[in-house]
Amino acid sequence: MKASTLRGQAALLLAVNALFVLSGALSGTFLNVYLWKSRQDFAMIGWFTVAQQLALGLSFWVAGKWVKEHNKMNALRLGIAVSGLFYLAVLWLGSRAVQYIWPLGILLGIASGLFWLAFNIVYFEITDRDSRDAFNGWVGLLGSLTGIVGPWVSGRLISAMHGSLGYRIVFILSLCIYAAAAVLSFFLKKRKTSGEYQWVEPWRRLKDSRKWRQTSAALLFQGLREGVFSFLIGLLVYLAAKEESRLGQFTLITSAVSLFSFWAAGKWLKPRFRSAGMLSGAFLLIAVIVPLLWKVSYVTLLLMGIGTSLFIPLYMLPMVSTSFDLMGENEDSANRRVELIVLRELSLMTGRLTGTLIYIGILSISASPRTITLLMLGLGAAPIGSWLFLRRRLRQEDGGRNPAG
Repeated sequence: MKASTLRGQAALLLAVNALFVLSGALSGTFLNVYLWKSRQDFAMIGWFTVAQQLALGLSFWVAGKWVKEHNKMNALRLGIAVSGLFYLAVLWLGSRAVQYIWPLGILLGIASGLFWLAFNIVYFEITDRDSRDAFNGWVGLLGSLTGIVGPWVSGRLISAMHGSLGYRIVFILSLCIYAAAAVLSFFLKKRKTSGEYQWVEPWRRLKDSRKWRQTSAALLFQGLREGVFSFLIGLLVYLAAKEESRLGQFTLITSAVSLFSFWAAGKWLKPRFRSAGMLSGAFLLIAVIVPLLWKVSYVTLLLMGIGTSLFIPLYMLPMVSTSFDLMGENEDSANRRVELIVLRELSLMTGRLTGTLIYIGILSISASPRTITLLMLGLGAAPIGSWLFLRRRLRQEDGGRNPAG
């Protein structure tokens, strides 16, 4: 009975996550394009991302106390509600949104921080080492499905309704889906509290644990890449195609590839294959950027997007599973899971901020296609750094046991 309940809660958590991601896919895919159309400024988009990342990391750290000592489900619901508030603000501001990049970025960062902190804690509690890769595969699978549906629908709507009307309809649709996610979240059971929150535990763990120093460094390198790639690719596709429907088409195709690749990786990428899979994925993620050296066009960007979608599970699933396995390697770590998830997010945030600041600095000097491609190649090589820091632990995986140490 207990196992059955656990499976039901896992399915509900996946459904809430899918709705949250779908709403973000509907509007978030075109959010930077919406801002760009008001002001053509690469640095402005970068500062919007910086504001989000700062707020996201700080909200993880501050909200950790609430999530550990009180009701983590309320944090998850508030994250959904604040996401809806963000899109209400964008609807109200319209073209004036570019004048409020920092407050809007902070609002979106707080929303993401609250939701993902609570989601990651519950995810850790309802999975174990044996089921974590499969659960991650389902998260990627559903994320790909929402990536197929959401941006394609948004792109068609925005292109069919010229001007701001299409964007307004898409933002309203996102609000409705956030509301549905909030309602569904009330079927998730309240989780037990787990002791007193230790504010300085992330820093203490870095000081005392070599494994966490290595893992945090690997996460920092992950953030270096994804902080910039998360917004730059979609903007480049729009600039190359000059039409929102083509961006929707790009996301549909790449998400369809991800649908298959995450399913396959979740099924066959077992712990003993993590090291080889992660290293292969890291090099392949660099290789797919190389065609952009010849020409930055819709076709070369699509080839890069397809390749990235095909190979990124090889890199991402070991990254996610390894860090969460470390949280559960002993009773003390499991009891400190909130603080360790905060440490994980702060490590990612540091990488994302660093990558985005590099992006702002370089593109403030030159925003030529060649410069952008070289920047992407440099930041795209960051996954190799992740593997270098984790390679010994990954190679110690023997299909079920992690050696102590």
